[in-house]
Amino acid sequence: MEAKKNPQLEIGRNSGIYFAIGLNLMLLLSWSVLEYKTYEYNEVDIGIVDMQSEFEEEIPIINTELPPPPPPPAAVVSESVQVVEDTEEVEETIIESTEITQETAIAEPVEVSEIVVEEVEEDVQVAFAIIEDVPVFPGCEDLSKAQTKQCFQQKMQEHVNAHFNYPQMALDLGMQGRVSVMFIIDSKGYITGVRSRGPDKILEKEAERIIKKLPQMKPGKQRGKPVKVAYAIPIFFKFQEG
Repeated sequence: MEAKKNPQLEIGRNSGIYFAIGLNLMLLLSWSVLEYKTYEYNEVDIGIVDMQSEFEEEIPIINTELPPPPPPPAAVVSESVQVVEDTEEVEETIIESTEITQETAIAEPVEVSEIVVEEVEEDVQVAFAIIEDVPVFPGCEDLSKAQTKQCFQQKMQEHVNAHFNYPQMALDLGMQGRVSVMFIIDSKGYITGVRSRGPDKILEKEAERIIKKLPQMKPGKQRGKPVKVAYAIPIFFKFQEG
């Protein structure tokens, strides 16, 4: 006996549709699982805030009245009455004025003798550029003021050239430069107060040695009186390298 098949109840007829539907359902389920998000929940302890109303305590006002201070003790005044007899006479002291007036006469006139005025020599120092009569260098006598000044400067240059000596130590160390020498020609014509300023002590010492060899001169004059004269001269130390 053959089994009869109902063509409407054949299962394999729609198998492709069922497979596609199942595949789509599985893909949708897989996508949902992958996109599912989870969150971590931390337990937070939320404390309980206890709000209490502030209680204002009323402070009673106490009236503090201090008792008045005691009155000061009454001063005891002792009256002592001394009876003085009016038979004694009291002499008044008369104070005489010591002021001098026009009516005051000089008892003994004072005689004034001749007053002797002593001249005090002033220690005056004048610069060479403004002095009236410049110091006279030996060999510059009997010249006019302008010629005497020019002769002085020329003799100074000749003196420096004649006594110039380059220190060997300065040559070995390669020292050179300008040394400014300042000195004073006193009221008797002697050289004093020699001081210098230069690049090194060796050159300064040599420049001072040259100036100290200057001869005695005829002192310079200001208003006809011998005075100190300040003078300055530069000395150049320079060597030629071979």
